[in-house]
Order: sequence, then C-alpha cells, then structure tokens
Amino acid sequence: MNHAEPRTDGSADPGTLILAAAPIGRPDDASPRLAAALATAAVVAAEDTRRLRRLAGELGITVAGRLISYYEDVESARLPGLLADLRAGRDVLVVTDAGMPGISDPGYRLVAAAVREDIPVTVLPGPSAVTAAVAASGLPTDRFCFEGFPPRRAGERTRRLADLANERRTMVFFESPRRLAGTLTALAEAFGADRRAAVCRELTKTHEEIRRGTLTELADWAAGGVLGEITLVVAGASAGGAGTEVSEADLAAGVAAAEQAGLTRKEAIADVAARLGRPKREVYDAVVRARTR
Repeated sequence: MNHAEPRTDGSADPGTLILAAAPIGRPDDASPRLAAALATAAVVAAEDTRRLRRLAGELGITVAGRLISYYEDVESARLPGLLADLRAGRDVLVVTDAGMPGISDPGYRLVAAAVREDIPVTVLPGPSAVTAAVAASGLPTDRFCFEGFPPRRAGERTRRLADLANERRTMVFFESPRRLAGTLTALAEAFGADRRAAVCRELTKTHEEIRRGTLTELADWAAGGVLGEITLVVAGASAGGAGTEVSEADLAAGVAAAEQAGLTRKEAIADVAARLGRPKREVYDAVVRARTR
C-alpha cells in the first residue's frame, strides 16, 4: 500500500483506493488480505458499519482506522471527503455488505474520480455471487454478461428484457425474492417459456439452494414464495436470434460450450435440445457430423 512518502516538492504521495471483496455468506471466506487491510487502512468506508464491525469481530481483528458509512444514499456526499483523504496520502478501504464494491453496490463513482486524478486503485479479490452463480448454473460459461437488477417498474422491465431477447451470452441478474416470480414470468414472456435458467439462492450460506429448469418452471416454483439473496442465471438466445434457422454447426458449438461448463455429453445434448427446441436426435447427429469433418 502507499504510505504517503513525501514528494520532492514537499507534498505527500496520494494514498491508495482499495476495493475489497467481502464474504457473500460465510465469514471464513474472507481473505487474509481483507483482514490485514481492515486492520491497517487509515479510512474504511463500509456500506453497513455494523455489519463490518461484526465481520471484523468474526475475523478476530480491530478496525484501527476511521470508519465511515458509505451506502447508496450518501455515496455522492461522501465523495469529496474520501478524495481529500486520498490526496492527503491516506489509504481508503471500500467494503460493501457482500461481494465486490462497484458491482451493483457503491464504489464506481469513487473509482472513476480517483482514476481521473491518477490516484492508485487496487483490488483485493474474493467472493463474488456473479461468478459463483455462473459456475454452478450448468449453463454455458465461455461468454456471459452481468445485467444487475432488472427495472422495478413493469414497463421499464419489459423494454429492458425485450432489448436482451436476442442476447446470445449467458446473462446474470440480481433480484429481490419478493420480485423473483414476476421477473421470471416477464423473462419467459420476453425470451420464451422454454429458455433454460438457474435460480441461485443464499449462495455459500447454510440454506444454499440452486434450482434449474425452464423459465416457466422456475416462475411456477417461485410463485409459492422465496426467501434469501437471489442471483439469477439465464441462458443466452440461440444463434441468430428468434425466428432464425439454427445450423448444425451452431448445435454442435452449443453442446461443446455446455460440456466445457461441466455437463456430460448426454446432459449437454439434452440441454441444447431443450434450449433451442430441437429433437435430441438432431442435436446428437450434429455433434457426430462435426467430429467427422
């Protein structure tokens, strides 16, 4: 970390802005680097100071620096003061409730401002609900995109999902458990009832659950009520988008991607057949012919 050694003109070097990934469930997923940074940073900006103190206690450390709240409603107001700390040579550690700052959490504005002023920015990597959910979903992982929280208003949500209907990458969303059933229903209307998806609930926690199925199946399940933190993974559109013929090469490529994600050949063929609405025999034949070319 930068320790504010004087420059030749007598001014201090800027501090370092440190973005630290916090556990998304289990405290013992915290990295040793996070623990060390919490104990040594001059300023700790936490989304929830009470939860941060609790995490520090579970890690057996004391936050020695100045601890301030840094949540969405105060993010802009805190910006000038945190920049002043950095300019004065003080390291600033940013920690959100779970996962990585700036990923649907406060942090982006401060990073952008620090970059504009050539203030060093570093990351302490660690737990991420996005990558954990993609890895466990059983959907293709070679290309994916993060879409954050869908709009709350039905009209805005419908327009956003319509824009994504032909997105071929696997998509990752965050969603409130109260809105999950409605969002899954809207996704089924926009993407098709048979589009494959996975609902990842309470990742890394005691009651972790991963539900896989079509959007319609998952919407029916969620209608009964769901609790906990939700990460939703949705398969991308078939090659060419809706209404476009899918080639044998596309079918074979889809199977290869599913196998790369960890599915067996049989499972991959069944997954591609379900997602693209094709007979499993047709997908199997495409794979065989691709191997003989």
